[in-house]
Amino acid sequence: MDYADVAHPLASAVESGECYPGISICGSGNGINITANKHQGIRSALCWNEEIASLARKHNDANMIALPGRFITNEEAHRILVVFLNTAFEGGRHQRRIEKIPMQC
Repeated sequence: MDYADVAHPLASAVESGECYPGISICGSGNGINITANKHQGIRSALCWNEEIASLARKHNDANMIALPGRFITNEEAHRILVVFLNTAFEGGRHQRRIEKIPMQC
């Protein structure tokens, strides 16, 4: 399948508030992650372990997660998602950085 066919509708749903967070899986996770991040309101993080998932939420306020389906087991995916879903954004200095991400046209 073509990952853009699902990445764009998912990213749009997260941007509009229709769903939160966005959870995506593709072979390496890269294609769907790159595509989702084309949307200005999306901060999609490629997460292959629990520590990366935690940091994506704590420091980047990631609102989407991309999982590399070919490189992690179902059990690893479950653990990564549990961490992602249960970790809060720390704010503070990270908020200032988040505010600098969108392109100013």
